[in-house]
Order: sequence, then C-alpha cells, then structure tokens
Amino acid sequence: MINQAIARDLLAVLCGLQGLATLVIDLNSKHARNTTWTGHARFHVAWQTSAFVLLAMVEIALLFAPGPAAAQRFYLAALLAAVPMLGFFLAFLGRTLYGGQLADVNGMRPLSVRLFGMPRQIDLNLAAEVVGLLSLIVLVFLFRHAGLHR
Repeated sequence: MINQAIARDLLAVLCGLQGLATLVIDLNSKHARNTTWTGHARFHVAWQTSAFVLLAMVEIALLFAPGPAAAQRFYLAALLAAVPMLGFFLAFLGRTLYGGQLADVNGMRPLSVRLFGMPRQIDLNLAAEVVGLLSLIVLVFLFRHAGLHR
C-alpha cells in the first residue's frame, strides 16, 4: 500500500510537471508569443497549452480524490497523462505528411552533443517525451506490482 502511495505521488508530480512545463515552454516568446508565427498558429499553441494544463489538473484531482476506486482512478490518471505524449509521437511520426518540424529557426534549438566522437543533435522535445513516457510506464508497473504484495 505504501508503494502504491509513492507511485501515486510520483504520478501526480509527473502530471504537474507536464502541465507546468507546457505553460513555461509554450507561452513564451519562442512559441505562443512568437511574432514570426501566424496568429492562428499562436492560437493553436495557446489552446493546446490550456487543454494540457486543465488535463493535468484533472489527473491530479483523480489521484487525490477521496473515496473508492483509487486504483481505477490511478490508471485513468495515467492514461490521461499518456494522451499528450502519445499525441506528440503521432505528430512526430506523421510530420512529413504536413511539413512539420521538431525545431523552429526562431525557437528552441536542438542540443548539440558529441556521442562516441560524433556530433549529434538531440531535440529536447523528443527527449522529454521519451523520458516522460518511460517514467509513466515505470510508475504504472510499480503501482500494479505494489498492489500484488499485500
């Protein structure tokens, strides 16, 4: 039961970070307030940001609401937390269909690193989404298996 509470608390942190990071990253001068973007594109970024923040609030409320069905609420919150990440990967995989790019020349640039002596570019959005999804999978695994050892 204690391990489930830890998994629940860590999921709440992940959900909160997901909502907060969206606010910080998307409502700045490189995204929603980027004057080189069309007003309609900026509207979509602000819309997406608002939806993700509201979603994070619902997820956290589900995790800490009193009453029965705590396990089901945990899994629902985890599923809802996965939606923006899975949406990112769908957009990532389909970006050639709509001419999308991970980085904008007026926005956040990829991180330049050397791996095994070779220069590499790491997109921070992609890295964050991979880490987020892997973290979510680990938390669901921990919650599920913590409940089996009562």
